[in-house]
Amino acid sequence: MAIYLDYNATTPVDPAVLDAMLPHLRGNFANASSVHSPGQRARAAVDEARESVAALIGAKAAEVVFTSGGTEADNLAIFGVVAASNSSRRHVITTSIEHHAVLQACQALEKQGVDVTYIEASNPSREGVVDPEAVRRAVRPETVLITVMHANNELGTTQPVEEIGRIAHEAGILFHCDAVQSAGKLPIDVGAIRTDLLSLSAHKIYGPKGVGALYVRSGSRVEPLFRGGQHERGLRPGTENVAGIVGMGKAAELAPRRLAEDSARMAALRDRFETALCENISGIRVNGDSERRVANTTNITFPGASGESLVIALDLHGIACSTGAACSSGAIEPSHVLLAIGLSEDAARSSLRFSLGRTTTGEEIDRAIALVPGVVERLRALSPRFAAMPPATVGRGN
Repeated sequence: MAIYLDYNATTPVDPAVLDAMLPHLRGNFANASSVHSPGQRARAAVDEARESVAALIGAKAAEVVFTSGGTEADNLAIFGVVAASNSSRRHVITTSIEHHAVLQACQALEKQGVDVTYIEASNPSREGVVDPEAVRRAVRPETVLITVMHANNELGTTQPVEEIGRIAHEAGILFHCDAVQSAGKLPIDVGAIRTDLLSLSAHKIYGPKGVGALYVRSGSRVEPLFRGGQHERGLRPGTENVAGIVGMGKAAELAPRRLAEDSARMAALRDRFETALCENISGIRVNGDSERRVANTTNITFPGASGESLVIALDLHGIACSTGAACSSGAIEPSHVLLAIGLSEDAARSSLRFSLGRTTTGEEIDRAIALVPGVVERLRALSPRFAAMPPATVGRGN
């Protein structure tokens, strides 16, 4: 039986979510913008889902804009705020460990003449947590946006977004928070964070793929990415994905009910997994902050074993995990997150992310504990470089 430990990549659709979606894939298929009765029933379903998503993050329903996913939500926030701003405000602050949806959007802005400051997350302990004072020091009169993720998708580490939000608020700067990996794992209150924009994705919280949302605080100026209609407050034209939106609404409704129980159980399983691997595999290192992180994620460096080879070998043993590396032009690049927190290219290429989920069992974790050391040992035996390496210290990232 397969052991799926890649929940940060995507989650299975919860049965209750599927049940909520099915009527809108069958009989209730009307366009939510149509004025006839079937259309109004579809509109009512979308409105109900919007209420559920808003409740998940402590927002007003009118402040939730549905998108095609977290990537579009990030892009709408970043490009939309800059496009709507005064031409004299052409500076954005972000971090070096953001998701590519944020980093590549910022890189595109740079090509348009926008200045971007990338706050480093590297320090001697390699925790991967940004210093809020570094954000404060980067603020300029022309700064229009600060964009910092809540939880990192590779490390699981959480950022001090409340402090960063306070800094942005005091300076009169809009703050965007990518909460794709924290929703459903941590309580979120947009008021407490003082964020003006916040990105979500349904398929990270046991909802369907292809739908997400952007929270836009009332009064925040954002230009749409697309043209073609007045859907979603004029910020996201196009016929609404009613079934997907309903699924996201149901997933958002279920998430807070399961949060405390799921988090405690996953943290215990993750810690058991980490401890056992550290005891049975020499030289490994757990990356990131061992305390300040979401409950389901661990990122581990296995010196002397290629991460890509480990993923393939573990898959052959029925274990699904991830390197966290990006694939570009057929070449596997080392994780930009791991490089940003100070790992060497070799260490970054030898690291794996294991992420647990709602359906992960203790039996699965025990099975993975039994299998992973042997796979690592076999790959190390094939590596002449590992034989020449000095003994490494087993440890954590902090």
